[in-house]
Amino acid sequence: MDDSAAPLPELRRLLSLHRAYEHMNAGDLAVEKNDMPAAIREYEAAEKMFPKNLEMKYWHAITLANKQQVPAALALLRPIFKQEPNWRVLTERLPKVGLLTVTAAELKQILALK
Repeated sequence: MDDSAAPLPELRRLLSLHRAYEHMNAGDLAVEKNDMPAAIREYEAAEKMFPKNLEMKYWHAITLANKQQVPAALALLRPIFKQEPNWRVLTERLPKVGLLTVTAAELKQILALK
């Protein structure tokens, strides 16, 4: 904060970002409880607060893919991959560490997005 020319707006932004990530965390907890409607609500609330945040959209999409909702995941991933190709690189690595549990065919479909 010492280096900010406008510390109060920066504090507001940081608080809003924190709250958005709280929604992301709540979405993750809902997924653990197998409550996908609640998870989607939480992820969408976070994305609404920070619509340009690709990370929030990305993990929302990965969650959908892991819950056998690949078409919905593809719709979210397509613009993410166009805007920042490094998300595709990460996606290719996720199955090896158990963070993406789609079939080989589904992974191929995800990675082929244009």
